[in-house]
Parts: sequence; structure tokens; C-alpha cells
Amino acid sequence: MAKMWAGRTDGQVDKIADDFNSSIHFDCRMFRQDIKGSSAHAAMLAKQGIIAEEEADTLINGLEGILSDLESGKLEFDMTAEDVHMFIEQELTARLGEVGKKLHTARSRNDQVALDIRMYLRDEIEEILEKINSLVLVITDKAQEYKKTIMPGYTHLQRAQPITFGHHLMAYAMMLLRDIDRLNDCKKRMNQSPIGACALAGTTYNTDRRFEAEKLGFDGICENSLDAVSDRDFCLELMSTFSILMMHLSRFSEEIILWSSCEFKFVELSDAFTTGSSIMPQKKNPDMAELVRGKTGRVYGDLFALLTTLKGLPLAYNKDMQEDKESVFDAVDTVKACLDVFKGMLEGLKANEANMKKAAGAGFINATDLADYLVKKGLPFRSAYKISGSIVADCIVKNIVLEDVALADYKKYSDLFENDVYKEIDLTTCVEKRISEGGTSFQSVEKQIAFIRKRIK
Repeated sequence: MAKMWAGRTDGQVDKIADDFNSSIHFDCRMFRQDIKGSSAHAAMLAKQGIIAEEEADTLINGLEGILSDLESGKLEFDMTAEDVHMFIEQELTARLGEVGKKLHTARSRNDQVALDIRMYLRDEIEEILEKINSLVLVITDKAQEYKKTIMPGYTHLQRAQPITFGHHLMAYAMMLLRDIDRLNDCKKRMNQSPIGACALAGTTYNTDRRFEAEKLGFDGICENSLDAVSDRDFCLELMSTFSILMMHLSRFSEEIILWSSCEFKFVELSDAFTTGSSIMPQKKNPDMAELVRGKTGRVYGDLFALLTTLKGLPLAYNKDMQEDKESVFDAVDTVKACLDVFKGMLEGLKANEANMKKAAGAGFINATDLADYLVKKGLPFRSAYKISGSIVADCIVKNIVLEDVALADYKKYSDLFENDVYKEIDLTTCVEKRISEGGTSFQSVEKQIAFIRKRIK
């Protein structure tokens, strides 16, 4: 079949070259956006008197018929078509005859594809935002459930200070809030219409780009026609945002993997989100968390693939830019799948509160509180720090913890120690008295939960 662009050439392309050049097998997912954009374009052409009103109505009705048939399955994509744009235009012309050929007036596939992908990604961002919101609420519910569950907080993967599991969970909720903000910022910059830029230089027709942009829900138009058709910054920004989001999910996954191991036994994952071993019957593997961690590299790869594709391209459109879609579509699909599975995995997670408390009781994570006790009694912090460190060293030799040290032994280090030291170094006290804003106290975690719920609303 000769191509619709036949003229300068005969339109007959070698099958190997045709298959290599074709993009319909992946860009067909944008058919709704393509049809919506074409309907707005037909309306603009009629408004400007470039085509008759009746012709625009015929075109729009024809496009709506194609949309209905594609959604119902009555019409299937012709995988021999070059791309989704050509397929829809060919189908429209086959149904309407000569009037169908008028639709492409005052536009090019260059601005058409730029329009479709912006509209498609704009829709996908909305769906992804809903998924992140749902995940944040699950995290918040878990934080509420475990707001008083004491566990060790870590630095360098070494036990550091006592915190609550609810406080730890809320750290991830805060990260995801920033991911939401980044996606909204990205959508804002993306929401400028390229349609009407045509191939690269605009058109001689008296078009109304702003009418078309408004009809399609854009905030404005791309102000430079060269930029409009060659810009894929919005894809890069989106995939960069996805990469940060996936990094957050990967870090969370890593902790879940550690926590669910026999070495920690902090959490138990539901059977529905774990797998077994083909040879070791005792195994319960956190495969979903591991896959999220692994797929993070995939999303990073999508970003770097497009960065590499674009880095040497002269203005304006080049066929290399067809490579944007598979990368960004893969990133979209991967992020959505990871958010769905993570939400389900987290919903079924149960904390082993006794093990968390037991781990918190070892490792001298109340040593800072011991030093602070002396500071409150008037000792300079550095002096208090040294005394606390010496007491810890002595405890390690004796294989005891700070709570087991006799008051008489405490007094060997400083006369400032009294019976009230034991209350001060109690783990619950250590947590409750961290009253600084954003800290791990029960009241602070409650405030963080309220803050998140308000933001998500």
C-alpha cells in the first residue's frame, strides 16, 4: 500500500524498512488523545473558515465513530499502518471520502504527535497521582496503627536512637508528598499546546492556536514553533520525577526486605505478596519488594535512554524522536505497576512489635539521653558525652545495658546521677520527650499524620 505521504517518492517502502520505521505497535495506545486532538482541530478549522461547518461536523462525527469502534473492539488497529495518526486518518478517509482528506489541513504529524504525547502523559499523571495518594494514605494508616511502637532508629545501619515505627513510616509519606508536588509541577510545564506549529515553521493559514489549546484543556501554547515540535523536555522531566519516586520506593523496599528477614524479624508480609522456593520449603521470599527495587533501575534506564537519544539532535524534528515513546511508556507502565503492588504489599504488612522493642533495648540507643540527663543537671555537653561513652564501654565489658547499671556505679562517674536517671533513659521516655517539631514523640507523629491527611484531601 502506498503511503499517504507519497508524492516526492512513490511511497513504496521495503518491508524491512517499513517495519523498522513503523511505530503503531506502541503509539496506538494514544488513539483517544489523537482522536480528541483531531476533533478540536476540525472545530478550529471551521471556526476560522478554513473548512465549512458541515465538513467539520462530518469529520467530528466520523472521528467519534472510529473512537467508538476502537473502544468496542469492532475496529482493530491495522499494524501495517505507519503510526496511529496515519491509521486514523486513513480510516477516516475510507469512511468519509474526500472530506476526510481535509482534516490534516494546517497541521503536521510533527505537531500532532507532540500534542498526543502531551495529552496522553497528562492523563497518565492524573492516574499516577491518584495511586500515590492511595499509597500515602495506606502508609498513614499504618503509622497511626504503630505510632507508639518503639524500634531502633539507624544511622550507618547501626542502632542509633529510639524512634517509633509510625515515625519511620511517616518519613516515606513525606517523600511521596514531594513526589506528588514534582508531578504536579511537571504537568504544569507540560500543559502547553504545540498544535499549530505544524512541521516546524507554522502555517500560512489563519489558524487560532489558542482556541484549539483551550478546547483541549491546555493552559496556553508553545510560543515558538521550532521548540513546539522538537521539545521533549517534558518527557525527560517526567521520567526524572519517576526516577526519584522509584528511588523512594526502592529504599522502602530495601527496608522491608531487611525487616522481614530472620535477622531482623521486625515485620511479616502477607502470603499474598510473597513467594516460596522451588527447593527450600521454609522460604517466604519478599519478591514484590525485590522487584520494585529491581524495576527502579529499569526506570532509570528509560530516562538515560531518552537523554542519550536527544543529546545530539539539531532542531527541529528528527525521526530519532520516535524513540521517546517506548521509553516514556515503559516508565509509565512500570511506575503504575510498582505503586499498585506496593500498596497491596503494605496493606498486608504486620509489625512484630515485641521484636522491635527488644532490638531497641540493645545497642545503647539511649546513650544520648544519658548524656542529655547530665546536661540538664548543668554539665557541658562534651563532658556529658565523654562520661556516657565511658559508661557504655564499661557496660560492653560487663555485658549489661544502661538500665542495669547500679546507681552507685553511675555515681563513680558523676555525683549528678540520681534515681531519676532510670526514668530518663527508659525507651518510652526517650521517645516521648523528643518534643521538637517533626520528631518521634507520639504527639509529633500524630501531627505529621494530620498534616499528611490534610494535604492529601
